[in-house]
Amino acid sequence: MPEPTAALGAIEFRIDGGTTRKVDYVAVEEPLEVRVVHFDSGRLVTSKVAVTMRTPGDDFELAVGFLHSEGVIRSAGDVTSVSYCTEPNEPQRFNIVNVQLSPNVTFDAESLSRRVFTSSACGVCGTASLEYVQKVCATKPVGDFAVGRELLCSLLSKLRDAQRFFSRTGGLHASALIDTEGSLLAVREDVGRHNAMDKLVGHLLLEGRLPASNKIVLVSGRASFELVQKAVLAGIPMLVAVGAPSSLAVELAEKYGVTLVGFLRENRFNVYSSPERIV
Repeated sequence: MPEPTAALGAIEFRIDGGTTRKVDYVAVEEPLEVRVVHFDSGRLVTSKVAVTMRTPGDDFELAVGFLHSEGVIRSAGDVTSVSYCTEPNEPQRFNIVNVQLSPNVTFDAESLSRRVFTSSACGVCGTASLEYVQKVCATKPVGDFAVGRELLCSLLSKLRDAQRFFSRTGGLHASALIDTEGSLLAVREDVGRHNAMDKLVGHLLLEGRLPASNKIVLVSGRASFELVQKAVLAGIPMLVAVGAPSSLAVELAEKYGVTLVGFLRENRFNVYSSPERIV
């Protein structure tokens, strides 16, 4: 299994004219292909659905979380097995994951391939449309709670302390699930911000913890439409971002009653939708 970080040689150049050779740790970035094994006309077939550049680790969660965000699966019962693919006469590189669907799950490979595109900046990116979210998610996340301003501001340092790979490399995004008392329940890291969220959602799905009602998700970067979409589909009613939201992210959050927080700092933050959950 590839490691999430790698030690490389580097030369530090300083403004005083000096240089120093050093060892620097960087985030590993490798391709992962997601394949879906499903029934078609009574026979088992395999469809390649996406390739993403990701940080190795939690690959099964990443594959399952991505398929959940695209509406292919809804619960752990929709998945029969998840495994690495072993190609005959080739060494195992842990870069292909097979997700086998239950016989009762209908899978449209052609439709999914039209919707999905990839980006090295974020990972596997899905459909950026309000109509699509409405189609696959008819209900709003449940969020019958209110949290204090001090609690939200405290989350920044908690996330930083929990990012063990970021602390070594400075090059990984993170998504964290938090309860209403401010406790971190799970954290996932990846070079792609969408991948980090998919790993987190996949983790929750495989443990049977979806929908994640009355929970908060904290992301280390900006709040894009796709991240709000993934939160909505996972039933998470509050998304807090260290960075800025996009206009479409705000629109989707408003439509689904998600509290969207941006520019989280240790003493302030901005609220863009459903502020009633913050006191």
